[in-house]
Amino acid sequence: MEAKTLQRAAIRPLKREDLGSVVAIDANIEGRTRRAYFERRLEAALREPLLHAQFAATDESGLVGYILARVQEGEFGRPTQALLLEVIGVRTDAQGHNIGTSLFDGLCDYGRRHGLADVRTTAAWNNKRMLRWIDSMGFTLAPNHVVDCEVDGGKYTPARDDPADKLNVEGAARESNYGGQSGNDFERLARDNADVGAMQPADLADIVRIDRSNTGRDRREYMEHKLGEAMHDSAIRVSLTARLEGNVAGFLMARVDLGDFGRPDPVAVIDTIGVDSGYAHRGVGHALISQLFANLGALRIERVETVVAPRDLGLLGFFYDIGFAPSQRLPFVRHLN
Repeated sequence: MEAKTLQRAAIRPLKREDLGSVVAIDANIEGRTRRAYFERRLEAALREPLLHAQFAATDESGLVGYILARVQEGEFGRPTQALLLEVIGVRTDAQGHNIGTSLFDGLCDYGRRHGLADVRTTAAWNNKRMLRWIDSMGFTLAPNHVVDCEVDGGKYTPARDDPADKLNVEGAARESNYGGQSGNDFERLARDNADVGAMQPADLADIVRIDRSNTGRDRREYMEHKLGEAMHDSAIRVSLTARLEGNVAGFLMARVDLGDFGRPDPVAVIDTIGVDSGYAHRGVGHALISQLFANLGALRIERVETVVAPRDLGLLGFFYDIGFAPSQRLPFVRHLN
């Protein structure tokens, strides 16, 4: 627990001119500079202020801490909006004076004013210092499954990269050599089952249609925001669309986190995946995942993760079947009501 401070820090929105101080505080904490990461986060907040909550703590000496969060509009199939706490930092000489508590209180106040249901975050199970702070802020363990998988350069894996009609019921490949492994280089991969490419603005109507059919909700605004991110910064968004017979048959929305939650290396996060029910059981999901791993391998991203609701056993089984496993990160939630 933090000791009580003699003078409470003032909390205000983070400004463009705060960038240098934020980068310096973070570099002192992490032992390396992450200027490009914070530049992207600040630019995103300035571009879409309603989707980001970023605050600074200041005293007579200047900026002493910061907190960065973004609004989750429907990621991982959630029906309500929430704040996702991504980064918090306090200047080393100001630690132990409730700066982190003041920043988090300011974030919670923002969430309540904007009608958000809760604050969510994740942390590595062995990050004891962060876990103590999360506990002191009133978080509880969230009932979600965080699963992840090594990208391993996008290297071929039968369970993920073989097309559905080449797999037996256990998910193991039938007798054949695949995709440049050690034999027939002309065998097709799962991503060859469909025309999979980068998501485009013209795909929006079909994406909304497929998502509405799967979820029973119209999430056009959420999809528009995610598509806008994909168009604005291809280094951050790695979203895909799959076509069969000239029609959009499925989509996958993913992004690259360049340092959120204290992660030292970039990680890809799958936010949403959907397949048109008219093209079910034709390997569309496998095609999307196979192409995603190929793209992430080219970008030298080492790991991909996602969050699955506890009730969505079918989706959880799909991810386990293609090589995902329980993550070493734990999900937490702090309800605001």
